[in-house]
Amino acid sequence: MNWITDNIVEIIGTLSGLLFLYLEIKQNKWLWPVGLLTSVMYIYVFFVAKLYADMSLQFYYVFISIYGWILWSRGRKQQEKDLPVIRLNMSLSLKLLMASLAIYALIAFILVNFTDGSVPYWDAFTTALSIVATWMLARKILEQWLVWIVVNSVSLGLYIYKDLNFTAILFFFYTTMAIVGYLQWKKDMLRSQAI
Repeated sequence: MNWITDNIVEIIGTLSGLLFLYLEIKQNKWLWPVGLLTSVMYIYVFFVAKLYADMSLQFYYVFISIYGWILWSRGRKQQEKDLPVIRLNMSLSLKLLMASLAIYALIAFILVNFTDGSVPYWDAFTTALSIVATWMLARKILEQWLVWIVVNSVSLGLYIYKDLNFTAILFFFYTTMAIVGYLQWKKDMLRSQAI
């Protein structure tokens, strides 16, 4: 019982994270407020685990949740009910790659030189890609799922290493469901294009 009490924030974060993932796959705009709750829980969890880039990422998620909620609530254009799923083009791919590299370099520099982070380069890697993937999610870009597969797989290993057991379970599901999400969104996108 003490273990549950000691880990209640992580447990709540894990459960809300699973709900977030379900709502994301279903393209339900309520994923954004649930994501906000998840982020608040994980600010604390990652601070305690000394995963400072992951902790900082949760602050970003708070703001991107508001941005995503607005975009998903009004559609791409005022006359559209929902924001459609779109594909990533080459020009935007290159811009996002450059942004990822720049964000990674900045975060890694800060973590190595100004914190006692335990795995600074991996922490910076997952954080940089997560920032970009979440922006892609807010814009409903299909390939965001592919970025999440990489991020979630690496994060799973990190959380096992840091003995964050519930978070590791969550990221096992995130990795698996990112594959499901990609296939589901692609199917939905092709169906809507055929209409």
